[in-house]
Amino acid sequence: MCIFCDIAQKKAPATILYEDDSVMAFENIEPKTPIHLLVIPKRHIDSINGAVEGDKEVIGKMVLVARDLAKVKGISESGYRLILNNGRDAGQTVDHLHLHLIGGEKLPFA
Repeated sequence: MCIFCDIAQKKAPATILYEDDSVMAFENIEPKTPIHLLVIPKRHIDSINGAVEGDKEVIGKMVLVARDLAKVKGISESGYRLILNNGRDAGQTVDHLHLHLIGGEKLPFA
């Protein structure tokens, strides 16, 4: 079992900001910016490479949840970044698909 599955099943602690049947969002315990949230599918998907055609809806929902949380956190107008890392060389450290929502400061050009 992975840490994000444990969080989704409430077996591990997290500051949960959004939850429905398929998606959960919570604060990153090691934030890189003033606002750093993670949005995950509750069902385990290893990475974007592990996603299948049937995952389109949950991946789209992850993006829309991140957009809505940017509004709640007050950064939708000033700007924010959505990051989906895939694989170790890209910085993926947990083998469970997750979308980073970062902002709250001027971000360097990526």
